[in-house]
Amino acid sequence: MKRRIDSAFVPVFLLFALHSCSAFYLPGLAPVSFCEEGKGGDDCQLFVNRLDSVESVLPYEYDVFDFCKDAEEKRPSENLGQVLFGERIETSPYKFSFNKEVKCKPVCTRTYAKGNQDSIAKLDFLKKGMQLNYQHHWIIDNMPVTWCYEVEDSQKYCNPGFPIGCLVTPDGRAKDACVINAEFNKKNTFYIFNHVDIKITYHSGAQEGWRGARLVAATLEPKSIKHSDEKNPTCGEGPPMEIPGESDSDVAITYTYSVTFEENNSIKWASRWDYILVSMPHTNIQWFSIMNSLVIVLFLSGMVAMIMLRTLHKDIARYNQVDQEDAQEESGWKQVHGDVFRPPRKGMLLSVFLGQGTQIFIMTFITLFLACLGFLSPANRGALMTCAVVLWVLLGTPAGYVSARLYKTFGGEKWKTNVLLTALLCPGIVFADFFLMNLILWVEGSSAAIPFGTLVAILALWFGISVPLTLVGAYFGFKKPAIEQPVRTNQIPRQIPEQSFFTKPIPGIIMGGILPFGCIFIQLFFILNSIWSHQMYYMFGFLFLVFIILLITCSEATILLCYFHLCAEDYHWWWRSFLTSGFTAVYLFIYHHSLLWLHNDHGPHLLSFYR
Repeated sequence: MKRRIDSAFVPVFLLFALHSCSAFYLPGLAPVSFCEEGKGGDDCQLFVNRLDSVESVLPYEYDVFDFCKDAEEKRPSENLGQVLFGERIETSPYKFSFNKEVKCKPVCTRTYAKGNQDSIAKLDFLKKGMQLNYQHHWIIDNMPVTWCYEVEDSQKYCNPGFPIGCLVTPDGRAKDACVINAEFNKKNTFYIFNHVDIKITYHSGAQEGWRGARLVAATLEPKSIKHSDEKNPTCGEGPPMEIPGESDSDVAITYTYSVTFEENNSIKWASRWDYILVSMPHTNIQWFSIMNSLVIVLFLSGMVAMIMLRTLHKDIARYNQVDQEDAQEESGWKQVHGDVFRPPRKGMLLSVFLGQGTQIFIMTFITLFLACLGFLSPANRGALMTCAVVLWVLLGTPAGYVSARLYKTFGGEKWKTNVLLTALLCPGIVFADFFLMNLILWVEGSSAAIPFGTLVAILALWFGISVPLTLVGAYFGFKKPAIEQPVRTNQIPRQIPEQSFFTKPIPGIIMGGILPFGCIFIQLFFILNSIWSHQMYYMFGFLFLVFIILLITCSEATILLCYFHLCAEDYHWWWRSFLTSGFTAVYLFIYHHSLLWLHNDHGPHLLSFYR
């Protein structure tokens, strides 16, 4: 009877599971349906975000610039990742309803009197923003409002931001967006984009059995128009809005906008980000990077296999067949079998670094895996950073366990010091640097400055969750017996013979980081470029694959160099094996600064911030 009940329960469970799956959207975001006015019509809420520039590391909130502001300003709640990334989202003064077109509607007029110091300061700050090519970032229905234009080879590029304006230098050179219009030609003049033509594309559900419509694209075209009548502006052809570099008269800027709607049922809601992501090229270069990395991995794998299957197998077989006297006459790695597991110098510090490395490794692996599944896509703002921070906090137990277990294996007895250093040393260094940089951003008034409440929340996560979990992991690590070594360690250390140049510690460590860095430097270019250019990074599949290749490469390079050093009868391998792959980070640091220096003319001024 029981088996019959279980058999009948299975189809019911499957139906329930299928029903649950049909209501789930990756990455966890459900579509929003809009209705026309008169049919339960909905307002399309347009949000504005911080403004940033590729020529400056300081983003600013929308309200810092003297733009039109929403009379009933509201700020939606932001997650931890958005706050850490410096996003500051608020409602905009650009109001419109779904499928109701707007024609050249004025928003406000900003007047700058030449004798008013406050007005002069606001205008100068606006000019500085145009000179540094600061970009607006607008959002509607959780999608960026993009500016699409043609680039080389008639390819279409959709930028998730658009500039405040542009500048024609005193020598007549058009900078940045000023190249798009031949009328932007007056020397030492700023041209502000005070009008936007917004186009909303939607997918109607009338023929698909669901009510309303869903937004699938939002684009705009910025324009510079000098309005002769502030109350009844005309947004047709006219002279651009000029702001002289050295103004000797009052300046009045009228901001206007137009909105149009277009139905396009060929674009599905689930693929509405595609037109932005497809316009970002480099997929072929990504595959080239993967193939380049795989060649390096195959080369290293062949070397390791040759050593393991041929050299080591034969050496161990011969070593086990001879007696101890003959073994003493052997040379190479077999001579240091009694010293190879001798505890390293500064074993406390090494165990702490390995524990923290374990925590960061597991955090990175899980974060990239979830990103590959789509849970941390660009549509889910701030999810990537939030996930990484939460995982790091919750993974204090593995860090404490690994650190305590290794420290006990090294014969250490100061377990309290080990636990405290594991929980506080590396996070403390990072937090101190983070706090110092945050002080500078506070002074500059940048939106990238983390609010005091968020700093307190981070400290609470650290000391309230991460540190106790590290203590728990360390408790179980010290309760476990020390890792048993396969051979007995000699009481008297063996003298290390004179080493060649390539088997000395520093040259070996420097060479060890080259191959792992060679596997990832192309992928690093795209990651760093997306950070500096404030673009979306979405190719997490490539990144996860490169991450796995990096792990394999680091492991194999460390095994090879460790074998060569042991063959040279140098048994100090603990720190060397840690630093061999760790030196890849030094190459990353140099590569980062080199690219930043070449990225633009402001490189020397940006280095201190990006460190």
